[in-house]
Amino acid sequence: MNIPRPLSRKLVILTSVILVALLAAVIALRRTDARESGDARVSPTSDTLGATSTPGSAPDIAIPVEATPVAQTTLNISVSAAGQAAASRQTTLLAQVAGRVEHVPVRESDRASTGKLLVALESSEFQLAVRDAQARLEKAQAAYRVETLFDDREADSLIRNQRAQIARAKSGISEAEVALERATLDLRRATLRAPFQGVVANVKIVAGQQVRAGDEILTIQDLDPIKVELQVLESEIGFLAPGRSASVSFAAFPNQRFTGRIETINPVVDPGTRTARVTVQVPNPANEILPGMYARVALDSRRFTDRVLVPRSAVLERDRRTMLFVFEGEAKSREGLAKWRYVTTGLANDSLVEIVESTETDEVKPGELVLTGGHNTLIHDARVKLVDNAIKAGGRP
Repeated sequence: MNIPRPLSRKLVILTSVILVALLAAVIALRRTDARESGDARVSPTSDTLGATSTPGSAPDIAIPVEATPVAQTTLNISVSAAGQAAASRQTTLLAQVAGRVEHVPVRESDRASTGKLLVALESSEFQLAVRDAQARLEKAQAAYRVETLFDDREADSLIRNQRAQIARAKSGISEAEVALERATLDLRRATLRAPFQGVVANVKIVAGQQVRAGDEILTIQDLDPIKVELQVLESEIGFLAPGRSASVSFAAFPNQRFTGRIETINPVVDPGTRTARVTVQVPNPANEILPGMYARVALDSRRFTDRVLVPRSAVLERDRRTMLFVFEGEAKSREGLAKWRYVTTGLANDSLVEIVESTETDEVKPGELVLTGGHNTLIHDARVKLVDNAIKAGGRP
């Protein structure tokens, strides 16, 4: 039987619509079943949240953190400068007489006490010169006695004194006395001794060498304490004062800091660099700091008393606001909660930050514990445990 073309077209369309509707119903039914079964698996409950182990959101797992008490004390603002170490005292010894070096009993880096023999020249000629001068003096003294043999008979003391002066001039006793003093001095100068306690450096001579008067022999340096000379900007000089402390680090000892004090401040500003010289003294009993070593120095300049201070590491920034965490809990168990507080900061130095009062933020009180390690990812009321090293205890940096 032949079906008219318009009717067959309608049947095809109707059949297609029915098939599409059935397919859509099947898909919808499957989605409903999946949603119901999925809700039964992943819908969070209070027990599920309590078992979460993510740091910062785990009420049941105490996160290792480090803490430091809030302090109310003086804040020191420092001035930083670079400089070089130098001996507190140094002198270069020169040959005072000409001669041949007989003995050098010291070497570079040897310690020398005050008066220790450093160099000895051959002394034979100097000893002969002393003996010769003594003989000349004795001869002059004999001539003097001859000239004044009967002067004691003169009753007038003024005349006796005049005759004595004439006799000294004729006998040459004055010149002989000077010659003996000079010969004795040259003999003494043939040996060089340490003028002060120090370390031997820059030895320029060896035994057997001929030296002339004025030749450089060696250097003595006093290294304890050692001084560090700095160039400080003129704008910062006014904040410094002799006696204030200084923290010094040397490139040769990158993991060590030395404590010194400001010794002197030169009152002259260099017009070329607009800086003034500041000298810092640093104890150096082991002589490990050597002249010429490069140093970085932080000088205590301004002091602000009675300030509420926390470590720099305690202060964080969240949502463009400054905040920190305060520990609240049992001191014995060392477990508690991390309480989030927004704060307002004031003055600061390299290690401490001042917390100031503000109507828009919270405060911290002296003695409260602020978190300083392992706290960067915490949230408010996170459970924490105080440890000495958060990373070693399994916490986060």
